[in-house]
Amino acid sequence: MTLTITKENFDREVLQSDKPVLLDFWAAWCGPCRMVSPIIDEIAQEMPWIKVGKVNVDEQPELAQAFRVMSIPMLAVVKDGQVVSTAVGARPKADILKLLGL
Repeated sequence: MTLTITKENFDREVLQSDKPVLLDFWAAWCGPCRMVSPIIDEIAQEMPWIKVGKVNVDEQPELAQAFRVMSIPMLAVVKDGQVVSTAVGARPKADILKLLGL
């Protein structure tokens, strides 16, 4: 299941998560974001030991700023409250799994 991450649930769902968290920073107007979205959903379904969240940068500018998002799509992996890897641009599934250390 993919979660919608907002500034209201960020601490609980991301920083306090006991699982690694894959965050997808996206926007509705972004073409490459639409290419990555089904891959993110697939990972969420196939890997229940990973928490997957999507952050709409237009609706959550504070989170986008906190992660220094300059271009989207941007993916970030957070473990134990720390960002351990990021990637910008549309990526194939294999690259996203590498980000997660898989």
